Amino acid sequence: MKLSAAIFCLSLFIIACVNGCANISTSTPGKIDTVYDRVMKAGTIRCAYAIYNPGCMKDPNTGKLSGIGVEAIELVTKKLGLKVEWTEEVGWGTMIEGLETNRYDIIATPVWATSDRARVAAFCEPLYFSPVFAYVKAGNRKLSAANLKSLNSPKFSIASIDGATAEIIAREDYPNVRRVSLPQLSDFSQLMLTVSSGKADATFTEPADAAVFMKSNPNAVEKIGEPVRIFPNCWIIRRGQSQFKNMINTVLAQLSNSGELENIIQKYEPAKNCLYRTARPYAPAARDSQ
Repeated sequence: MKLSAAIFCLSLFIIACVNGCANISTSTPGKIDTVYDRVMKAGTIRCAYAIYNPGCMKDPNTGKLSGIGVEAIELVTKKLGLKVEWTEEVGWGTMIEGLETNRYDIIATPVWATSDRARVAAFCEPLYFSPVFAYVKAGNRKLSAANLKSLNSPKFSIASIDGATAEIIAREDYPNVRRVSLPQLSDFSQLMLTVSSGKADATFTEPADAAVFMKSNPNAVEKIGEPVRIFPNCWIIRRGQSQFKNMINTVLAQLSNSGELENIIQKYEPAKNCLYRTARPYAPAARDSQ
């Protein structure tokens, strides 16, 4: 009887071990869902944002967001049958960290695609392009289009926001210039104000920013020379998320081809033609002459 009981207990133990092993083999521990999987299961796209006119603006009284990137991502999610969840405001130098730690799925403010960012993140297709010019205080004759190269000297200073593109341009093209650095969450109008008040000799920004500033401060700054850069404005996502990226790009192309994206751009463009459009990847077939 004792032997039979021992054999019975041993059998139960073996069966339990087999079932346990089967459960382990089928549960695929350590499997990490992709961003696409998470979005489709939850029915929401978690969006971070940075305040940057005209891509994303925030009403100081209501907190409501608006802008090209905001309205475009809301339209994209609507067409996909999904919802937007606005998660947090992010800084220019730290925004990509939140993607890597899975705090949000996309940065919905269109951001300039640069080599520094390409090392650590992926970009969706451009919504539009931004030319970047040098701006100086109106009437400042120390710098002009003809002698912009002379800016590369410690006797001059450039206003920049930590982690933003003006800082990158200064580092790459004008390594000897002094920098007047502003905190990451500074509004871009502060760059213009720093220049117009004489605290810095120049800054680099796009005409859209300058147009907004000059509405309230006419003749305070002036543009000099040709564009020093032309950047695509793109949504940023985590690297390696091809399914999610392809889904977003497909709907974005649909908005571009239908004219809906152009309507959004025109709605928020601070001044006519200050933003460059994306070229369409097709042309109508030529008609046979009659």
